[in-house]
Amino acid sequence: MNPGLTPTAALLLVIPPLMWAGNAVVGRMVSPLVSPMTLNLLRWAIAFLLLLPIASRVLKPGSPLWGQWRRFAWLSLFSIGGYNALLYLALNSSTAINVTLVGASTPVWMLLIGWLGFRTPVSLRQWLGAVLSIAGVLLVLCRGNWDTLRHLHLVAGDVYVLLASIGWAYYSWLLAHPTPESASLRTDWTGFLMAQIIFGLAWSGVFTGAEWALTPAHIDWGWPLAAALLYIAIGPAIIAYGAWGAGVARAGPAAAGFFTNLTPLFTALLSTLVLGETPQAFHGMAFVLIVSGIVLSSRR
Repeated sequence: MNPGLTPTAALLLVIPPLMWAGNAVVGRMVSPLVSPMTLNLLRWAIAFLLLLPIASRVLKPGSPLWGQWRRFAWLSLFSIGGYNALLYLALNSSTAINVTLVGASTPVWMLLIGWLGFRTPVSLRQWLGAVLSIAGVLLVLCRGNWDTLRHLHLVAGDVYVLLASIGWAYYSWLLAHPTPESASLRTDWTGFLMAQIIFGLAWSGVFTGAEWALTPAHIDWGWPLAAALLYIAIGPAIIAYGAWGAGVARAGPAAAGFFTNLTPLFTALLSTLVLGETPQAFHGMAFVLIVSGIVLSSRR
């Protein structure tokens, strides 16, 4: 165990992947009740209202946010506005297990984007790890039959989650290169999240408007949808962000990164219990390949 990985830190770092797995399962459950872009807008609108009493200072005229509004607009496009919308869109045509397994390829995209866009050198070990992880993603895409790769027909949800993963990887690199002005907000996770939610709501509003104008968008109000909205606004958004920040502060980013690989495992368990989506053998093989690749590429 990492010397900095105390039981408290481990507990804090287990909470976010559990919440994110629940987000995928709940998003799949309510997909017949609400259109994906609308779901994303409602989720972050509720999170905004819940955070407002404790993070309103970031909205004041003298806040560092306004001098860095272009940066936060880009950050929110690739996270709150884009990533989450694509995730919910993917859940309309793909299973929660598939979505989180393909999403587990994000560290590979981070490797490639760092190499191509930020001139970060990549070792042979990291390339080998990338190959293993991509093999795991391909195993999910071909549903466990390698022969089908010759005539691979992607489900729309698989494409959406791949795009979301690439966007999140670029978002992560932007976070790793903060400007001096925006870095001051990073020390306060509530203020930093609120700064992104402000612009994320704007992006989500644009996407939702297009959804209602161009597609048969719908929303069926009721207690099931209301309960789902409260969960995804409080759990995967606010609680997960807070626990992740506290856990990383205690254990460090290197140790914390491996906990994100618990998301597909938790999703498989929750999907079996709640949705009846029984994991297949190829899901387990894909999980092993993806995690092996990430561990191999992360070792020093």
